[in-house]
Amino acid sequence: MDSEARWLLLIHQLPPKPAYLRVKVWRRLQRLGAVAVKNSVYVLPASEQAREDFEWLLREIGEGGGDAVVCEARFAGGLTDEEVEEMFRDARSADYAQVAEAARALAAAGDPPEAEVERLKRRLHEAAALDFFAAPGRSEAEAALAALEPAPAAGRGGAPLPPESLRGKTWVTRRGVYVDRMASAWLVRRFVDPDAQFRFVAGRRHRAAEGEVRFDMFDGEFTHEGGRCTCEVLLERLGLEGDAALRAVAEIVHDLDLKDGRFGRPEAPGVERLVAGIARAHAGDEARLERGAALFDALYESFREPGA
Repeated sequence: MDSEARWLLLIHQLPPKPAYLRVKVWRRLQRLGAVAVKNSVYVLPASEQAREDFEWLLREIGEGGGDAVVCEARFAGGLTDEEVEEMFRDARSADYAQVAEAARALAAAGDPPEAEVERLKRRLHEAAALDFFAAPGRSEAEAALAALEPAPAAGRGGAPLPPESLRGKTWVTRRGVYVDRMASAWLVRRFVDPDAQFRFVAGRRHRAAEGEVRFDMFDGEFTHEGGRCTCEVLLERLGLEGDAALRAVAEIVHDLDLKDGRFGRPEAPGVERLVAGIARAHAGDEARLERGAALFDALYESFREPGA
């Protein structure tokens, strides 16, 4: 029998006063994406990050006069792993549905305020970050948000961009690069500019300076569009979709980044494990790009026809 625990449980008992403690704990659990399996019993998929999150919350509960424990768990009766996974999917599907409904309401009202659109984008990103089991509804929410975007700027769509127009640029993205940004940076250096420089900034917005190209950022020149991840958008805009091996890589990145199961690539879980290992072993973004490039080089070669 496999004894490895798949889950972490937080079991707490809160005092009647102060009243705000109960609200504070509930809100924190919601932000972590935990779901309740019983009264005052919350679960997260087992991971180092989940353990750290629960341990911080355990400390806060204790400081507030409550009592709590964190347990590693396997469900042996009453609930199955599949039923718990479905609880997580239901929670995230509800989040996606709320974003989609709000986006459609803004579209129907006409001329949506930018602040409201950005608020919905943040809600979608927060929900996706807690989508541990590929809940349905994300693509619908993304499509509803995409409908609020203004018409594409010059250079988007139409004829492919010539790679030489992007050489010698500094590519800017958010700090803490992960799968989509690792793959996008690899694609740029392999197919556009082997000497491309990268800059990493805090936050999701950045006003581009002369010679800068933003990717995977709000208002970026290359970013998510119409339910596609940044790597897919780069592939299309650079006219590289005819490369079947490159398409396969982009499909894997899509499945890992958007978690909508659109392509169902069987290689995705293995790639996800490797990307997670790179991120855990290397806090620096340049190091992540370097290790990620080796990973995506190997993945790309594995899909190429012999002699191609």
